[in-house]
Amino acid sequence: MYRVFAIVGAGLILAACESSSKSLDWFKMPPLQAPAALETVRFESEPPGADVKTSTGQTCRTPCTLSLPSDKSFNVTYSLKGFQPETESVAPFAMGDGTTKLRPNPALAELTPLPPPKKVTPKRKPAAKRAARKPNPAPPAVAPSATITTQPAQGSSPWPTAPTPPPSR
Repeated sequence: MYRVFAIVGAGLILAACESSSKSLDWFKMPPLQAPAALETVRFESEPPGADVKTSTGQTCRTPCTLSLPSDKSFNVTYSLKGFQPETESVAPFAMGDGTTKLRPNPALAELTPLPPPKKVTPKRKPAAKRAARKPNPAPPAVAPSATITTQPAQGSSPWPTAPTPPPSR
Protein backbone atom coordinates (compact mmCIF):
# COMPACT_ATOMS: atom_id res chain seq x y z
CA MET A 1 0.00 0.00 0.00
CA TYR A 2 2.88 2.32 0.73
CA ARG A 3 4.21 1.71 -2.73
CA VAL A 4 0.94 2.88 -4.30
CA PHE A 5 1.03 6.10 -2.34
CA ALA A 6 4.67 6.66 -3.27
CA ILE A 7 4.03 6.09 -6.98
CA VAL A 8 0.95 8.38 -7.03
CA GLY A 9 2.83 11.08 -5.10
CA ALA A 10 5.82 10.91 -7.44
CA GLY A 11 3.50 11.20 -10.45
CA LEU A 12 1.84 14.27 -8.99
CA ILE A 13 5.20 15.88 -8.29
CA LEU A 14 6.38 15.27 -11.84
CA ALA A 15 3.13 16.69 -13.24
CA ALA A 16 3.48 19.78 -11.02
CA CYS A 17 7.04 20.38 -12.15
CA GLU A 18 6.09 20.16 -15.81
CA SER A 19 3.12 22.52 -15.49
CA SER A 20 4.93 24.98 -13.23
CA SER A 21 7.69 25.58 -15.74
CA LYS A 22 5.08 26.67 -18.27
CA SER A 23 3.02 28.68 -15.82
CA LEU A 24 5.87 30.76 -14.44
CA ASP A 25 5.30 33.30 -17.21
CA TRP A 26 2.76 35.10 -15.01
CA PHE A 27 5.33 35.31 -12.25
CA LYS A 28 7.89 37.18 -14.31
CA MET A 29 8.35 40.76 -13.17
CA PRO A 30 8.38 43.64 -15.63
CA PRO A 31 11.78 45.12 -16.28
CA LEU A 32 12.82 47.64 -13.70
CA GLN A 33 12.41 51.24 -14.75
CA ALA A 34 14.28 54.12 -13.33
CA PRO A 35 11.99 56.35 -11.29
CA ALA A 36 11.02 59.60 -12.94
CA ALA A 37 13.34 62.45 -12.08
CA LEU A 38 11.77 64.87 -9.64
CA GLU A 39 12.17 68.61 -9.91
CA THR A 40 11.36 71.21 -7.30
CA VAL A 41 8.95 73.83 -8.61
CA ARG A 42 8.28 77.07 -6.73
CA PHE A 43 4.72 78.45 -6.72
CA GLU A 44 3.96 82.11 -6.03
CA SER A 45 0.83 84.22 -6.27
CA GLU A 46 -0.11 87.85 -6.10
CA PRO A 47 -1.59 88.25 -3.47
CA PRO A 48 0.25 85.54 -1.49
CA GLY A 49 -1.65 82.92 0.50
CA ALA A 50 -3.47 81.23 -2.39
CA ASP A 51 -4.13 77.50 -2.26
CA VAL A 52 -2.29 75.60 -5.00
CA LYS A 53 -3.56 72.25 -6.28
CA THR A 54 -1.81 70.34 -9.04
CA SER A 55 -3.48 67.84 -11.36
CA THR A 56 -1.13 65.25 -9.83
CA GLY A 57 -2.93 65.73 -6.50
CA GLN A 58 -0.32 67.68 -4.53
CA THR A 59 -1.33 70.86 -2.68
CA CYS A 60 0.34 73.74 -0.86
CA ARG A 61 -0.22 77.43 0.02
CA THR A 62 1.80 80.13 -1.73
CA PRO A 63 4.65 80.87 -1.56
CA CYS A 64 5.65 77.19 -1.56
CA THR A 65 7.63 74.49 -3.39
CA LEU A 66 6.64 70.99 -4.53
CA SER A 67 8.72 68.11 -5.92
CA LEU A 68 7.09 67.00 -9.16
CA PRO A 69 8.05 64.52 -11.91
CA SER A 70 9.87 66.40 -14.66
CA ASP A 71 8.72 64.13 -17.51
CA LYS A 72 4.99 64.99 -17.51
CA SER A 73 3.01 68.18 -17.97
CA PHE A 74 0.30 69.09 -15.46
CA ASN A 75 -2.08 71.90 -14.53
CA VAL A 76 -1.92 74.06 -11.43
CA THR A 77 -5.00 75.79 -9.99
CA TYR A 78 -4.60 78.78 -7.67
CA SER A 79 -7.59 79.71 -5.49
CA LEU A 80 -8.06 82.34 -2.82
CA LYS A 81 -11.25 83.56 -1.15
CA GLY A 82 -12.48 86.76 -2.78
CA PHE A 83 -10.50 86.13 -5.99
CA GLN A 84 -11.23 84.31 -9.23
CA PRO A 85 -9.42 80.94 -9.51
CA GLU A 86 -6.52 80.85 -11.95
CA THR A 87 -5.22 77.77 -13.81
CA GLU A 88 -1.70 77.58 -15.22
CA SER A 89 0.03 74.83 -17.18
CA VAL A 90 3.50 73.51 -16.29
CA ALA A 91 5.23 71.40 -18.95
CA PRO A 92 8.60 69.71 -19.42
CA PHE A 93 11.09 71.58 -21.55
CA ALA A 94 13.90 69.66 -23.29
CA MET A 95 17.36 70.97 -22.45
CA GLY A 96 20.28 70.64 -24.88
CA ASP A 97 21.98 67.93 -22.81
CA GLY A 98 19.09 65.42 -23.08
CA THR A 99 17.45 66.28 -19.76
CA THR A 100 14.12 68.01 -19.21
CA LYS A 101 13.18 70.83 -16.88
CA LEU A 102 9.72 72.01 -15.90
CA ARG A 103 8.73 75.46 -17.14
CA PRO A 104 7.69 77.96 -15.86
CA ASN A 105 9.71 77.70 -12.68
CA PRO A 106 8.80 79.59 -10.54
CA ALA A 107 5.14 79.41 -11.51
CA LEU A 108 3.49 82.76 -10.78
CA ALA A 109 -0.21 83.65 -10.88
CA GLU A 110 -1.78 87.09 -10.52
CA LEU A 111 -5.26 86.60 -9.07
CA THR A 112 -8.10 88.90 -10.10
CA PRO A 113 -10.52 90.09 -7.37
CA LEU A 114 -14.11 88.99 -7.70
CA PRO A 115 -16.56 91.77 -8.62
CA PRO A 116 -18.63 93.00 -5.69
CA PRO A 117 -21.88 91.09 -5.33
CA LYS A 118 -24.94 92.79 -6.69
CA LYS A 119 -27.39 93.89 -4.08
CA VAL A 120 -30.57 92.03 -4.64
CA THR A 121 -33.58 93.74 -3.20
CA PRO A 122 -36.24 91.26 -2.30
CA LYS A 123 -39.54 91.81 -4.00
CA ARG A 124 -42.10 92.94 -1.53
CA LYS A 125 -45.54 91.53 -1.62
CA PRO A 126 -48.19 94.19 -1.98
CA ALA A 127 -49.59 95.04 1.40
CA ALA A 128 -53.10 93.86 2.01
CA LYS A 129 -55.57 96.71 1.93
CA ARG A 130 -56.60 97.64 5.39
CA ALA A 131 -60.16 98.40 6.22
CA ALA A 132 -60.80 102.10 6.52
CA ARG A 133 -60.66 103.31 10.06
CA LYS A 134 -63.87 104.34 11.62
CA PRO A 135 -63.82 107.92 12.77
CA ASN A 136 -63.71 108.44 16.49
CA PRO A 137 -67.19 108.99 17.88
CA ALA A 138 -67.94 112.62 18.61
CA PRO A 139 -68.38 113.55 22.23
CA PRO A 140 -72.01 113.70 23.28
CA ALA A 141 -73.56 117.02 22.46
CA VAL A 142 -74.72 119.13 25.34
CA ALA A 143 -78.36 120.04 25.12
CA PRO A 144 -78.72 123.73 24.40
CA SER A 145 -81.15 124.14 27.25
CA ALA A 146 -78.82 122.77 29.86
CA THR A 147 -76.19 125.22 31.00
CA ILE A 148 -73.41 124.32 33.29
CA THR A 149 -71.76 127.09 35.16
CA THR A 150 -68.17 126.66 35.82
CA GLN A 151 -67.60 129.82 37.83
CA PRO A 152 -69.11 129.97 41.27
CA ALA A 153 -71.38 132.80 42.09
CA GLN A 154 -70.20 135.18 44.71
CA GLY A 155 -70.60 133.78 48.12
CA SER A 156 -71.54 130.36 46.95
CA SER A 157 -69.79 127.00 46.80
CA PRO A 158 -66.74 126.60 44.54
CA TRP A 159 -68.35 123.54 43.01
CA PRO A 160 -70.44 123.76 39.89
CA THR A 161 -74.13 124.02 40.40
CA ALA A 162 -76.85 121.89 38.95
CA PRO A 163 -78.24 123.01 35.63
CA THR A 164 -81.10 125.40 35.82
CA PRO A 165 -84.33 124.47 34.13
CA PRO A 166 -85.04 126.21 30.86
CA PRO A 167 -87.41 129.16 30.92
CA SER A 168 -90.97 128.31 30.04
CA ARG A 169 -92.47 129.73 26.97
